[in-house]
Amino acid sequence: MLIRLSQLFFRTLREDPVDAEVASHRLLVRAGYIRRAAPGIYSWLPLGLRVLAKVEQVVREEMAAAGAQEVHFPALLPREPYEATGRWTEYGPNIFRLKDRKGGDYLLAPTHEEMFTLLVKDLYSSYKDLPLALYQIQTKYRDEARPRAGLIRGREFIMKDAYSFDVDDAGLAVSYQSQRDAYERIFSRLGLEYVIVAATSGAMGGSRSEEFLTPTAIGEDTFVRSPGGYAANVEAVTTVVPDAVPFDDAPAAHVEDTPDTPTIDTLVAVANERFARPDRPWAAADTLKNVVLALVHPTGERELLVVGLPGDREVDLKRLEASVAPAEVEAAGDADFAAHPELVRGYLGPGVLGPNVPVAEGAGDTARTSVRYLLDPRVVVGTRWITGANEHGKHVFDLVAGRDFTADGTVEAAEVRAGDPAPDGSGPLELARGIEIGHIFALGRKYAQALGLTVLDQNGKAQVVTMGSYGVGVTRVLAALAEANNDERGLAWPAHVAPAHVHVVATGKDPAVFEAADALATELSSRGVEVLYDDRPGKVSPGVKFADAELLGVPLVVVVGRGLAEGVVEVRPRVGGTTEQVPVAEAADRVSALVDALLAV
Repeated sequence: MLIRLSQLFFRTLREDPVDAEVASHRLLVRAGYIRRAAPGIYSWLPLGLRVLAKVEQVVREEMAAAGAQEVHFPALLPREPYEATGRWTEYGPNIFRLKDRKGGDYLLAPTHEEMFTLLVKDLYSSYKDLPLALYQIQTKYRDEARPRAGLIRGREFIMKDAYSFDVDDAGLAVSYQSQRDAYERIFSRLGLEYVIVAATSGAMGGSRSEEFLTPTAIGEDTFVRSPGGYAANVEAVTTVVPDAVPFDDAPAAHVEDTPDTPTIDTLVAVANERFARPDRPWAAADTLKNVVLALVHPTGERELLVVGLPGDREVDLKRLEASVAPAEVEAAGDADFAAHPELVRGYLGPGVLGPNVPVAEGAGDTARTSVRYLLDPRVVVGTRWITGANEHGKHVFDLVAGRDFTADGTVEAAEVRAGDPAPDGSGPLELARGIEIGHIFALGRKYAQALGLTVLDQNGKAQVVTMGSYGVGVTRVLAALAEANNDERGLAWPAHVAPAHVHVVATGKDPAVFEAADALATELSSRGVEVLYDDRPGKVSPGVKFADAELLGVPLVVVVGRGLAEGVVEVRPRVGGTTEQVPVAEAADRVSALVDALLAV
């Protein structure tokens, strides 16, 4: 394969795009791999498509090795299947909905569980037809409120989604492990560092969920690891719940004047100034913070929720959203507080929340509220708190959980911090960030039940099929590869995904240089080496050609120029390695050998 730059549809840019936030976005646009069409939507240029095709080929090969067969569904889908599973509503504003000329409802597919399920239902009816694994590589659409980072979070993206179909849970376990193993092979072959972490199933449902993350500082996902091997997305981390505390000797709760203390810091300062205790100073961890939030349900209904947690912790909205999915979470606004005057900003306490008993003598007959109240798991029976008294300038001291207040339940919503204990006892947690490149789910029977997918078992009895779902973000993988393989000069692709193996650069204006470069490029191509040949005429300066070679990121650069007078060409790796002066007569052999070595890695 020989690509001549003089004929290639591409243009490099010297300046970064104004909307580019991360290296992969900047460099893919500057190098002419993609072009922005709209926020979160990109056009693919020839070089970008070559890299994309190579990523897809690795995915296809490993799906085939895992026994999955490829199909292809439309992106434009009818409403009815998604109505049957409840996701037409659950997706809320996150999907693109449209009507045809007859008024029929359609959507642009965000994912295809329903279509896979119906296809298998249409064609298979016996346990003898299973197990089965199908997959596709398809464009998906989600109406992201804030698309960012180029291909990492867009409104249109390419995804490989696979689905397994089994008669029973034992079969699902085998299918799940087969796909999990295939993912490990895919990311290893692509040269992407990855971590497998426990994850929540969210609106997808199912009994088991794991994410494949590639660690990077610009990743949107935070995950944790412990020295003993525990790994999880922060949304899936469960709190190590302390033991209940005896409270027989606890003093009665008492309300105190604490003027001008709407924040935890101001409250702690006043507590230490006015109500100092002999054993140790008051700290933020002694306070119970009650955060008012709004759940926005897919139907548009708005529900207030109060989360109580130790004052030294913040609410992690992503963790909370994982617990209340498919609702979205936002901070309560002025209108929310106006509708609930019993929720006193800065001085809110359990006295008006949940199924409580009166909090303290003299606290008044404050009206209870219907707002749901959930507590952090650390707020166990017997723990003693300073918290709001539901009056401006007043707080309750020595409020004991289980004696003076209860809640409607617990919720995992507090931030996870470095040093927190791992849920499995394997040591303190460390935090890192990553890009999600794959996600696998043991879906179970949710979709098969909703859509009536059954098969007859050995006894002729109908059994609901159990399913697994397995996704790879193909365009995200490409962006992650670009993010992991670049320097200050440009991209630096691994050989097996680069748009070409070798970038031959002809410099100067001497016709002999172009003749020698053309002959070398043609010879390499005849040997099966993929060659990008910069044959642009002499009016394009050597400096521009070298800058473009570094920006485009082909792993091996061969320069045919002034050295030709001495009978040599220059062979230089894009990154690392040693530049060589190779005799022209030996250049094809040497470059071919270097390419073979790069591809063998």
